[in-house]
Amino acid sequence: MSLQTPYYLIDRAALLVNLRQAARLRALSGAKILLALKCFATWPVFDLMREYLDGTTSSSLYELQLGREKFGGETHAYSVAWADREIDAAVANADKIIFNSVSQLQRLGARAAAIPRGLRLNPGVSASNYDLADPARPFSRLGEADVARVEEVIAQLDGFMIHNNCDNRDFARFDRLLGQVEERWAPLLARVDWVSLGGGIHFTAPGYPLEALGARLARFAERHGVQVFLEPGEALVHDSATLEVTVLDTLHNGKALAVVDAATEAHMPDLLIYGLQARIEPDRGAHRYMVCGRTCLAGDVFGEYDFPEPLVPGSRLSLRDAAGYTMVKKNWFNGVGMPAIAVKEPDGRVHVVREFGYRDYVGSLG
Repeated sequence: MSLQTPYYLIDRAALLVNLRQAARLRALSGAKILLALKCFATWPVFDLMREYLDGTTSSSLYELQLGREKFGGETHAYSVAWADREIDAAVANADKIIFNSVSQLQRLGARAAAIPRGLRLNPGVSASNYDLADPARPFSRLGEADVARVEEVIAQLDGFMIHNNCDNRDFARFDRLLGQVEERWAPLLARVDWVSLGGGIHFTAPGYPLEALGARLARFAERHGVQVFLEPGEALVHDSATLEVTVLDTLHNGKALAVVDAATEAHMPDLLIYGLQARIEPDRGAHRYMVCGRTCLAGDVFGEYDFPEPLVPGSRLSLRDAAGYTMVKKNWFNGVGMPAIAVKEPDGRVHVVREFGYRDYVGSLG
């Protein structure tokens, strides 16, 4: 296939590896697993994902509607703050709705009485390597932290959501955090029907003790008499897509530089947000380059890598792990062309599911 770069390439075979791990965890734990659309919402591969997952969870009305329309199954509605104008549509599209605060529950909860209602708890402990993404950071607005305040409204609640992990690959750390949650909230956990433990548990990481996680979740569910939900994002799509790019120019300014036809700011913004480097493999050879994006942002850099041959205009590169928090965050900064989205089938066939052009850019601005 000859497809003009840049484009995201989703590999169904790689995605399937993660989904089978999720299915195994479901069987071991009894937990239901919902795709977190805030991380990955590329619906052309939902036909595969719904075979292994129970549904979706959202962070906004539009994500909720997408989950209902394109995925199906169980559809959870959550927002840090629901607007009055949104609540009726949210209830119409959701199987469960989760409020972020007691005040939102008190003000809007009556309009959601037709479906199960939940509340987000903030246990004050978390696993995150980044303050920016830490839901338990000081002065966090994410959930209620006061046990007494939550107890006052417990009669209005059917469940809780507790999301306090971020890319946590350490089962022992997760186990400790969950124990701390239980110590603080156990009396209230026993008074609801379900508890979502959110996402950020990287159970598809190599060597992760899936059986231990499954057993721990099963014990939690049995102890408190609840249905457990998990809301993974990156764990489901880890290393299942690449961003395919082409070198446009090379130059030298203290080190060898290569400019490609994509951009961190526009196409992989988490690299800038968290100070990360994109993965290019095998990343070995005698020729080292700093690979840069094509925007005017001085820090638009994917990283430094070693190559077996010199890069020249026309050289093709594959940036790994380009599924999570990429397509849902892409933007039109500098008017740089938006990558197409393509899917690679297990038999090697590649087909384009979406291309973007100038009219899409214009339409996004007015």
